[in-house]
Amino acid sequence: MKYFKILFFLVAFQISAQQGGMWIPSLLEGMNETEMQNLGSKMTAQDIYDVNNASLKDAVIHFNGGCTGEVISNRGLILTNHHCGYGAIQSHSSVEHDYLKDGFWAMNDSEELPNLGMYVTFIKRIDDVSNQVFNGVTDNMNAKEKQAKIGQNIALVKKNAVKEDWEEIKVKAFYQGNQYLLFVIENYTDIRMVGAPPTSIGKFGSDTDNWMWPRHTGDFSLFRIYADKNNKPAKYSKDNVPFKPKHFLPVSLDGVTEDDFTLVFGFPGRTDEYLPAIALEQTVKSINPAKINIRENALKIVDEYMRADNKIKIQYASKYARIANYRKKWIGENQGIEKSNAIAKKQKLEQEFLNKNKNNPEYKDLLNDFDRLYKEIDSVALARAYWTEVAYRNVELLRATVRLYLFEKKVTADPTSFESERAKLINSSKGNYKNYSLKVDKDVFEKMIEIYSIGIPEAYLSDQLKNVNYKDLTNKIYSTSRLTTPEGFKSLMEGTQQEVLDKMNKDSAYILGKSLSEEFYSNINPQFHNINLQIQDVQKEYMKALTETFPDERFFPDANGTLRVTYGKVKGYYPKDGIYYNPVSYLKGVIEKYKPGDYEFDVNQKLINLYNTKDFGIYGENGKMPVNFLGTNHTTGGNSGSPAIDAHGNLIGLNFDRVWEGTMSDYNYDPEICRNIMVDARYILFIIDKYAGNKRLIDEMKLVHPKK
Repeated sequence: MKYFKILFFLVAFQISAQQGGMWIPSLLEGMNETEMQNLGSKMTAQDIYDVNNASLKDAVIHFNGGCTGEVISNRGLILTNHHCGYGAIQSHSSVEHDYLKDGFWAMNDSEELPNLGMYVTFIKRIDDVSNQVFNGVTDNMNAKEKQAKIGQNIALVKKNAVKEDWEEIKVKAFYQGNQYLLFVIENYTDIRMVGAPPTSIGKFGSDTDNWMWPRHTGDFSLFRIYADKNNKPAKYSKDNVPFKPKHFLPVSLDGVTEDDFTLVFGFPGRTDEYLPAIALEQTVKSINPAKINIRENALKIVDEYMRADNKIKIQYASKYARIANYRKKWIGENQGIEKSNAIAKKQKLEQEFLNKNKNNPEYKDLLNDFDRLYKEIDSVALARAYWTEVAYRNVELLRATVRLYLFEKKVTADPTSFESERAKLINSSKGNYKNYSLKVDKDVFEKMIEIYSIGIPEAYLSDQLKNVNYKDLTNKIYSTSRLTTPEGFKSLMEGTQQEVLDKMNKDSAYILGKSLSEEFYSNINPQFHNINLQIQDVQKEYMKALTETFPDERFFPDANGTLRVTYGKVKGYYPKDGIYYNPVSYLKGVIEKYKPGDYEFDVNQKLINLYNTKDFGIYGENGKMPVNFLGTNHTTGGNSGSPAIDAHGNLIGLNFDRVWEGTMSDYNYDPEICRNIMVDARYILFIIDKYAGNKRLIDEMKLVHPKK
């Protein structure tokens, strides 16, 4: 373990100005610090991460478990993406008060809106606990035995960790399980919505522009952390007060120019940079096409209803955005992998690996193990993708049956849990039915069931779906099931445990859904996880083997939802021969894309007036209003809302997307074409000040001129 860590340090230190990689903030001293400074940073590693003194990490938050955000005032004001706050904006919206369409701006603290269930997480400390986690783990153990022992050790590490009463502990694996770090975290749960531009700004371009450049989207929203009188985490209360952060980010008014240093600080979700070629090929040729096809068909149906009915548009806005986002990402990912010859590059690396290890008994069979295991998992991985996309993600009625199936399993095993589990189901159903349309879901169901039945490997097809007429099945279920209405669901949940279970098992939707869930939880998922556990064991060994076999190569830990630093430069790129994309876009591009009445490209008249009069205030630049810019920072899902920070530690932008050609960076980061997209901080200030007229928010920020 010691050797593994030292090797990473020595190898990485040889690189003078590396771009790419998602680095652990507590381990920046040395190699990363030198690299950042060679790229133009004026900060030290301690400026970025310090346990004892205020540092950048104290201003960066995990926003609601999925995105990133940052504190930008001494009163706990949070900046994150519009699409990260979308669910909250939608939940507060109605036909009468459509904050999605009109935007929302709290003009004082009393107008800020609470959000039940929302939370933000601060990282207080990061410790290496690898030695404790690997204690007692031996080479003669099989994969399950190793995982069991590691699990026991992690539980012990968490139990013995030093922390405050209100803090929590998480332990995460790095380098495919070759290293383990402990995170001391602090959660705040009183989070209130402060401001959001209308979707015509915050989601300008919608699905058409998603993952594309040039981009012109003001993808931001504002929230505020509230705490008790002692500045500690507390549940929502009218007596809570704005949180006083240990550090907040000043906002730069100087903007960016090409080759400026950029640091993105956030919580990237997942990357798989070190997969073997066979795994990447399986993703590109089997898994991604199946998921893309499912989502394209579902989106087409939902889109037609949203365009025709404003109520449905509000109900399905957030769901549509989630589904569309990854569909387009997977398409770009496949194209990027092909364009960059990622599979061929991995195959070349693997051949070199074999040549160097042909006489090494420890590593010479690793690639054969991969080949065998990925062939073994191919069919069940495809089945798992079909079930997840159809039964769990894209058909709401089937997702309801999954919840009921898990409910039945739990209360059957533990009858004492019936009342509490029923209460949870009833409570969660309120939000589900608020944003549910029977006619939309019915049409989606019919198409999805057809795709599922035809596409899933036959060995995993439920008997309920063999030789059926999809239209007849759909009509029967949606005309008889109680799950299609909130009233029907309520009646299903009434009675004793036995009465409820009896009614559930006579319901037409649940009969089908239960058969699909039985197949998944009893067959598909156990098979998948059994093989995947073996793959993970080989991947861990392969990661170690790569560093030893190629001591001059650069390796960084894959993203796993933990706090990371990625650094680079403001940079344009060549998407195709003869075409160069400049790294900054302007408000002029919004006007050029303007289509009156179009839900993706409509523009509010007030913004048009501000453009026509060039009323940009102190935020414009040479008579133009910057909107978005590009960087070479290595980002992925979870980095949405991450601060883009300049060489001096000031906020210059807000990360929200990547270019389509570079979405394959989750598997193969290429600094030539991989670009992240950020909202210029000056555009955010311009919208808050000149468009929304919310001067009080501007006044509580610290605006600076670092270049001057």
